Amino acid sequence: MVHEILLLVLVTLVASGVGTLTGFGTSTIMVPLLLLFFPLSQTLLFVGIIHWFGDVWKMILFRGGVRWRLIFLFGGGGVVDSYFGAALVPAISSAALARWIGGFLLVYVVWLVWNRSWQLPNNARTALFGGAVSGFLAGIFGIGGAVRAAALVAFNLPKSVYLFTNGAIAFVIDSTRLTAYTLGGERLSALLLWALLFCIPASL
Repeated sequence: MVHEILLLVLVTLVASGVGTLTGFGTSTIMVPLLLLFFPLSQTLLFVGIIHWFGDVWKMILFRGGVRWRLIFLFGGGGVVDSYFGAALVPAISSAALARWIGGFLLVYVVWLVWNRSWQLPNNARTALFGGAVSGFLAGIFGIGGAVRAAALVAFNLPKSVYLFTNGAIAFVIDSTRLTAYTLGGERLSALLLWALLFCIPASL
């Protein structure tokens, strides 16, 4: 058990560092890796908890960058779609959902490679759409930060504002999907519960 926990702490440390520097990436790194060893439902719940604490750290460390209008625009659709996406997880077979996650990641990587300069327009529709899509993807796949980051980039925010806003939006979405996972009966194994004691500080 000790070796498994140490590995999870290392993955959390690296993923959280990447996630803070880029504004997304914690779940993108952790979900595929943990799926190699743990069931999908437990992976989504465990990574969701780590991601939730990462949101809290961003809001505390970059609290000078709050922009309430963006948070409300992104969070409004994100909350509803996040719950809807998370509620679908128990109803879909793990094998099918794992294939969908793999397909989503493949399309996502190809899109980034071929559309590096692509940017959404700077308006309220971008915020609403970005929040709704990222919320749904976070709920069902555990990975929605890339869409949220792409939408936030359109607003040309200073670094501290970008990181706080991203963290605040993700906090609302993650709180919703974690609630949905829990109400759906998802629980962590003893190993993952013990790992949380060390991975949460590592995420800070």
